[in-house]
Order: sequence, then structure tokens, then C-alpha cells
Amino acid sequence: MSRIDVSQLTFCYEGSFDNIFEEASFSIDTDWKLGLIGRNGKGKTTFLNLLLGKYAYQGSITGDVVFEYFPWQLSAEEMRMCTAELAERMKAGCELWRVICELDRMQADAEVLMRPFETLSHGERTKVMLAVLFSGEHAFLLIDEPTNHLDQISRETVKSYLRQKKGFLLVSHDRDLLDACIDHVLVLNRCTIEVQKGNFSSWWENKSRRDNFSRMENEKHKKEIRKLQQASRRAGQWADQNERTKIGYDPVKEHDRPTRAHIGAKTKKMQSRVKQIEGRIERKIAEKEGLLQDMENVAALKLFPLRHKKKVLVRAQDYGLGYGEGKNLFSGLSFTLEEGERVFLNGKNGCGKSSLIRAILCRLTGEEEARKKAMTEQGVLETASGVVLSYVNQDTGLLKGSVDVFREKRGLDKTLFYAVLRQLGLERVQFGKPMEAFSEGQKKKVLLAASLVTPAHLYIWDEPLNYIDVFSRIQIEELLLTCRPSMLIVEHDKRFREKIGTKVIDLEDI
Repeated sequence: MSRIDVSQLTFCYEGSFDNIFEEASFSIDTDWKLGLIGRNGKGKTTFLNLLLGKYAYQGSITGDVVFEYFPWQLSAEEMRMCTAELAERMKAGCELWRVICELDRMQADAEVLMRPFETLSHGERTKVMLAVLFSGEHAFLLIDEPTNHLDQISRETVKSYLRQKKGFLLVSHDRDLLDACIDHVLVLNRCTIEVQKGNFSSWWENKSRRDNFSRMENEKHKKEIRKLQQASRRAGQWADQNERTKIGYDPVKEHDRPTRAHIGAKTKKMQSRVKQIEGRIERKIAEKEGLLQDMENVAALKLFPLRHKKKVLVRAQDYGLGYGEGKNLFSGLSFTLEEGERVFLNGKNGCGKSSLIRAILCRLTGEEEARKKAMTEQGVLETASGVVLSYVNQDTGLLKGSVDVFREKRGLDKTLFYAVLRQLGLERVQFGKPMEAFSEGQKKKVLLAASLVTPAHLYIWDEPLNYIDVFSRIQIEELLLTCRPSMLIVEHDKRFREKIGTKVIDLEDI
């Protein structure tokens, strides 16, 4: 057991005017199961890279420990390598028998080590990388978003596996995973950094209480400041009125009036009182400063759903889908998606969720020929005529250039689009940067904001929450529960699905 001490850490990227970290100081223990929490763009992955020594920084990071990172970034050549050979390249001195033991703990067949890495599924790749990562000793492990693109079964496997481990720093926005696997949190707040014992839910409860207390204290201070300002104005007016009584004073004719000296003394006393009140105001303002500095003002988002004349927007009857001969994904699927329903597609990776979405998109957009060439279908799949669609793709790789160019191509209202991006936590300074420089979470927010400002009868979202921070997930949950749009969603965040879903279609049960 050892400690990692961060002292006066300051860092910004070359060409940027904004520090990501500014004189940050804290300590963590290498025996902890630590969760790293923060808004998209706050520097979570950057901090991991600083620990790995990838960037120069001011301040110090000290600790008698070796850092290892998940996931490895692999070249096209490495992707084609045999997985066992690649494992030894990923981790110097890696012993395959240890990797096999770790794979067994994740209920994965060691046979995957004999296959080219590019042939493995997302879940198999994640398990292999985690097995390699945990096959060594004496390293502090940096695990960055291990459950993105994983189905629910694979997520549960990763969750159970990490629950047994310790000595890692986990970056994840999956609340269920964080609650199950961590015993401390490292939180990148808006202005400060805090370390706290507990899991995500205990931290969130403490934060909610602290934020509520800060709001009440802030309101109390504002009321007291207003009262003091009124008192200061009254005392100032009395002092001015008293001083004006000197004007036209004749001590011979008006011998019964107070003397000038008496009036001056009284004025001086009143002015002294004004200064005392102003001092109290300054102290109250100083006490008020910092109360709300770390509060996440989760703004209420807006959605503009259209209402269709038909009740049923999508209908499938004994529907089957495949690619070519003998490559059936599923068959016998029957369901309806009605106005106001939020329907989730569930099932393991490769069961046909995205393919079903693609088939529905083809009908809604009229791309029948492309659909017929690529897919083989059985049964009935119908969509209501005239349905206006808003779609979020799981792939962010197409986002290039500036946000404004993207907005113009989509024909989105500039004021509204930028307002939603700001409400989702995207800093205004990001609007002038190329989207290639965005984090994955920031790119996903661009796609979500575009969908939210598009009036539609049906919203189809394919894994919309990958890389999206916890605060934005909560915003989106509250929005969908309030506006109740018609939706078809693929999303493996268990809590999100349980909270907003009205119907779940499991493609593995048909």
C-alpha cells in the first residue's frame, strides 16, 4: 500500500488559454477502488495521461507505483495479430497462464487467445484487455470507460469482475457500475477537486445535501445583504439631510438651533454608521463567495416532439432479419411502437438491434433499394406515413470541422442549438474548436443537441449515452419523463432504461 500525492498540479494544452487543472492538490491510496467522476471535458482522461507521463505539467505527481492503462490503442497491424501474441506486446513480461486465470474469472473461454484480435467482439476484446491488465502485480491500474459498446450481459460480467479487484482508478459514467465496484470517489468539480470515501450513490446524496445547504445559505446571505444595503441607504440619506441643515444657518437670529459643530458631529456619527454597515455587507458578500462554485446547475432541457395522426408509428409482425443466406439475426418478432411510448431494444451485441433500427430507418427515409440489397427479411415491418424522424447514430467518427458548420448542414437554429449545448455542459470556448479535438462525450453531446432541437414524431437513438457524463444523463432522463416523446432506443445503461422505458423488446427471447 502506498500513496499518490498530487501537489499544485497545473496543466493546459498547447495553444489553449484555459487551464484544465490549476494548482490542484490531493492524495489517493493505491489500495483503493477509486471512481473518477466529472463532466465531459473536465479532464478525466487528461489526468490519466498525466499520471502516465504523456504530457509536461507544472507541480508534482509523486508515488512509488507503476501506472498501466486500459484500453490499449492498437494499430491496424496489431489488430490482425493473434491475441496471445498481442497480449505479450501489450504488457511486457505478461504470462499467459495468468491471463487465462483472469479470463476464467470473467467466464471467458481461453480459446479467444488463439484468434486474431480483430475477430473478437467488443465484449471479448474488453475481457482480454482487462485480463492482461490484471495479470500483473504492483501496478496501479487506470481503467477508462470499460463498458462502452458492451451489452448488458458483458457489463454485468465486467461489473462482477471489477468488484473483486482493488488498486485501480475507474473512469465511468455508468452509475450501476460505479456503485458496485468502487469504495472512494475522486471528483472533478467545476472549480475544485475532492476525494471522498464511498460509492457514486453515497457521494451523490452528500452532494445533493451540500448543494441544498449552499442554496439556502446563499438565499439567506442575499436577504441579509439586501437589508443591510437598505439600512446603508437610509443612514446615508439621514446624514445628507442632517448636513444640509447647516445651509443658511445664522447663529445670531437662530440661537435656538443646534450649533454647526453639533450638526457636524451628528453627521460624522451617521457616516460612521454607514461605513460599518458597508463593512458588514462586504463580509456577507465574502461569506457568500464560494457557496455555489461547485454546484452543477443542471438546467432543464427542452424537446419539441410532434404528434402524429396515427396511434401506431411502427409495427412488426412475425418479422425476421438477416444478411445473406444462413445469416439470420432473429425471426418471429412482433411488436408495436405507439405514440408516446419509449421502447428499448435489448439483447447481447450482434443480436440485431442496430440492424433492426437500420431497417426501420430505411422505411422512414425511403431507402428501399439499399435495404433490399443489404438485408434479407421475412414477415411484416411497417411504419406510419409522414413520420418525421430524429436520429442519433452511435458513431461519432463523422463529426469533423466546426460546430457551426455542422449546425448549418443540419439547418438548425443557431441560438437554440447553442443554448442546448451550453445546458448540456459544453463550454462556449469549445464552439470555435474543430470537433476532431473534442472528447468522445462532447461529440456525443453535439449529436444529442441536434436531435433535441429537431421537432420529430419519432426519436431513434442508438447507444446515445456512451461517454455522456452522469449530470447530462440525469438531465436527459428528466427531459424524457417530462416531454414523453415517441422513442426507439438502444442503450445498455440499466438505470436509464429502468427509469424512462415504457416497453422493452428483448431480441434474444424470440
